[in-house]
Amino acid sequence: MRIATANAFDGAIDTLQRRQTELSDAQVRLTSGKRVLRGSDDPTDAARGERALASLARLDATARAVSASRNAMQLTESALGDASNDLQRARELMVAAGNGTFTDSEREAVAIELKGLRDQLLAAANRGDGSGGYLFGGQGSAREPFVDSPTGVRFEGVRGAAQVSTGEGLPIAVDGDYTWMRATGAGSVFDTLDQAINDLNTPGRTSADIAASNVQRLAGLDASLDRLQSVRAQVGGVLTRLDSIDGRVAEARVNSETERSVATDLDLTQAISDFQNRQAGYDAALKSYAMVQRMTLFQYLGG
Repeated sequence: MRIATANAFDGAIDTLQRRQTELSDAQVRLTSGKRVLRGSDDPTDAARGERALASLARLDATARAVSASRNAMQLTESALGDASNDLQRARELMVAAGNGTFTDSEREAVAIELKGLRDQLLAAANRGDGSGGYLFGGQGSAREPFVDSPTGVRFEGVRGAAQVSTGEGLPIAVDGDYTWMRATGAGSVFDTLDQAINDLNTPGRTSADIAASNVQRLAGLDASLDRLQSVRAQVGGVLTRLDSIDGRVAEARVNSETERSVATDLDLTQAISDFQNRQAGYDAALKSYAMVQRMTLFQYLGG
């Protein structure tokens, strides 16, 4: 009888502990909303969930890259728009200054305005991206990529276009050398303006000299304007592509979230029912344990 009573007691303890563990697991799942908490719960679905999480991490990285590229390209598009407006104004001034009736003092006034436009263009070329870099720094520049000197403006960035480190090839900077310095062969938009300003400040030129230099300077300005507009169109194309990537990332994120949810999330209705069943099982085990604990050999013999 002692052995039977001891066995009953041990069995009640084992059942109680098992029911308690099952109830605790059910409660954790219900609280977390997860059906698969450990790989051992369901190895196949746990692996599916891990793959989905890895996919979401990659998508998050792509989304951050898209955001960085979009910010840089929007700022670049704005800078190029400002520069195009300045060049249009410079062209208007040059056309007006080509009028043979202009006096030397009037041309000097035009030169002063052109100098102001040149400074604005240089500021646009050196515009920052808001995070310590430069929009036209190419593949990298620790300081302003365009340096003004007595011999003219120099590009001291690195040629090429910097990109976010992702497989999408998303630019975060534009090749400043190509954009600003190569539109008129070996010269640049700044060389063209410097030459125009020098011409306008030179007194006593003949009408023929004025006409000839104007034709040359206007050709340089037109070439520079065409280059800026071409680069601006390319930037617009990048922004359009970024919108497309954003849409693709959003769709992929929904798919990955769905896959992760299907693999590891809890069916709430089923989970509540399971919790209630396990709670009932635990209550029953607890009552059984209490009954066995009260049992003694004398109670058994007395029965």
